Amino acid sequence: MAISSYISPPIFSLKLIIAVPFLVFLLGLLYVAYTVIYNLFFHPLRKFPGPKLWALHYGFYASHEVSGEGHQTMLAIHQKYGPVVRIGPTHLAFCHPDAMEDLAGHRKPGQPENGKDRARNMTSVGSIIGANRADHARLRKSMANGFSQQAMVDQQPLISSYVDKLFEAMEKFSATGEAFNAVAWYNYTTFDIIGDLAFGEPFECLKNSNYHPWVSLVFQAVKNMAIDSAFRRMGILYNVLVLSIPKSLASKFQEHHELAAEKVRKRQSNDSDRKDFMTSMLAKKGKDALTFEELKLNASLLVRAGSETTATVLSAVTYFLGTNPEPMKKLCDEVRSAFTNEEEIDLFSVGRLQYLLAVLDEAMRLHPAVPGTIPRVVNPMGDTIAGHFVPPGTAVDIWNWTTNHFPDYWAQAEEFIPERWLDDPRFENDKRKIFNPFSVGARVCLGKNLAYAEMRLIVARLIWKYDIEILDESIGWDRRCKSYIVWQKGPLYIRVKPRQ
Repeated sequence: MAISSYISPPIFSLKLIIAVPFLVFLLGLLYVAYTVIYNLFFHPLRKFPGPKLWALHYGFYASHEVSGEGHQTMLAIHQKYGPVVRIGPTHLAFCHPDAMEDLAGHRKPGQPENGKDRARNMTSVGSIIGANRADHARLRKSMANGFSQQAMVDQQPLISSYVDKLFEAMEKFSATGEAFNAVAWYNYTTFDIIGDLAFGEPFECLKNSNYHPWVSLVFQAVKNMAIDSAFRRMGILYNVLVLSIPKSLASKFQEHHELAAEKVRKRQSNDSDRKDFMTSMLAKKGKDALTFEELKLNASLLVRAGSETTATVLSAVTYFLGTNPEPMKKLCDEVRSAFTNEEEIDLFSVGRLQYLLAVLDEAMRLHPAVPGTIPRVVNPMGDTIAGHFVPPGTAVDIWNWTTNHFPDYWAQAEEFIPERWLDDPRFENDKRKIFNPFSVGARVCLGKNLAYAEMRLIVARLIWKYDIEILDESIGWDRRCKSYIVWQKGPLYIRVKPRQ
């Protein structure tokens, strides 16, 4: 009997073995049921329209974010559900002319800021983008001199020298009739310019006709950031999903920061007073002085924000002009009648070209440098956005590409018509307030004036010297680009010929 008892487990142990998994399953089922019922019928965001499945779990929205087609998905979503849509359990998306100003505009005294969504935003708190309100003001003050009007005067020879190299390369392609990849060469130019201004030396992309390894890291790191950002609101699932990101891709951020630190140390050792961004950031002393970590993060940020985005707009301008003969003719007439020789075209003389400015704005409307969103979280007091009270802690997205293509706000929304920016009565009902390529409020982009001047200079010189043709394989280029915070762009092949 003793042996038999030893071999056969007690009955209550068998019941326990059966009961525990059943209990776990039951509790899980109850939790799911509770979550579904709460999110749909009791959650503070229950009154906002949107796909019911998206209200249950953030993963439904995130899957579109990482698809590269999120900007187009969100246009369809807003067209179906309206200007404010619930896209997650605690998450709203706005497509309304007042939304950006209400969310991110200047705040009244005592009114807290709607800060960056730290759960999704991987931007470090030491950078001007990720900093809190007080640190942002300090960082912005230290960097502002590098973007002043006088700084642009001082920086013009440096910028022009790289633009000269771009057109020296373009001349060779023109002479042979070879296809010219505008995306690559615009990136070479803007990265060399901003690298020199931020770190005191170029990346030698123009010289080598290729991307510096650091520049390649930037492209890869941004896509990784977009994927990681989308996964972060998955809760426990994040730890599982993050395993699907290749280790080589996940390590890009660390490599990026190490190379940035190396370049900052090298620039500091030069002890130069050249009129670049680093001189401006190093000028503050005492309690306002930037730490080495802040110097590294913000110099690195300036390179990312001031290079790829500018190259994107230049590529878009080239594409839309090359596929729209009437605006091209008008711009040729303006540029070629404004100057008597190419030497007259500089950072400041291009400021009087009004049609060129309209061309840039229309290109940024159709193909904004940042098509996606930098998510924010509503402050602890809650806020009213586009007429809707939004509870504290709610994450809010505004997709730039979507707002710029929403047909209720733009006449002939899908067409490239620069005249809409020149008081053409056909477009008097356009909601131009919704167009914010450089953000709004206290955090509006510091480099806005420099970016416009740089783009005007390059486009004016291009139009002055050449007639351009978009090659057949690049027709539809804009629609093939994928959205991962910024664009993942394919090549844009053009042929440049001496102007007729």
